[in-house]
Amino acid sequence: MPYALITGASKGIGLSIAKELARRKFDLLLVARSSSLLQEIAGQLATDHGIKTDFLAIDLAETGAAQQVFDWCSKKKYTIGMLVNNAGYGLSGPFEKHAMAEHNSMMAVNMTTLVELTYLFLPQLKQQSKSYILNIGSSAAYQAVPGLSLYAASKSFVLQFSRGLHQELKRTPVSVTCVCPGATDTNFVDRAQIGDKGRKAAEKVNMTPDDVAKQAVAATLAGKTEVVTGVLNKAGKLMAWLLPKGLVEQTAGSIYD
Repeated sequence: MPYALITGASKGIGLSIAKELARRKFDLLLVARSSSLLQEIAGQLATDHGIKTDFLAIDLAETGAAQQVFDWCSKKKYTIGMLVNNAGYGLSGPFEKHAMAEHNSMMAVNMTTLVELTYLFLPQLKQQSKSYILNIGSSAAYQAVPGLSLYAASKSFVLQFSRGLHQELKRTPVSVTCVCPGATDTNFVDRAQIGDKGRKAAEKVNMTPDDVAKQAVAATLAGKTEVVTGVLNKAGKLMAWLLPKGLVEQTAGSIYD
């Protein structure tokens, strides 16, 4: 039986997606940086759900990381039936606050490795009777966000890439879905170094990772192109489309100033 491969599977939305797929009896390959966490999670999911699991600890910001993941799967003769590109993070504050190396690492995880994994596994996915790619975007993909400028731009890339690929692959067995969560109760705000104002705003609308994961998996298996999780986030997407861009950007940026 083909495996579901999940990046960023040790915490947050990625972990919840792993749990939801395990509940649905998918065999799992878990990829993240922490070997100890992955080992614990893989063992627990295998025991709880009677599925096969394995894991690979790797930093997806490293050059060639996607090829290493692919080579690991090939060496172990794992066939992939679902690719979940979940790994990603943000950096907040003025653009010049962070070193260029930090920006490059974020872009590598959010965009480059996602694209490379998709490219490498796509021929195999096409050979299945039905297969799936789930890319995790963000509600930040729908407008520029001052204070999260590069992160929002990277998620806009993920969304547009996913939508285009969904159309390209319509006559193949591969379905591509982009799920765009808003504020979710994960460690995103810590890694992104979000200030108190942004944290308080997020707390008011936070969804749980489990809720996001359930909607994401359901949308993927239903073959949907794009899903924004949460009523308020759907309303935000509509406002970003209807209102003047400058006003939307000013409002979004005011949370992170």
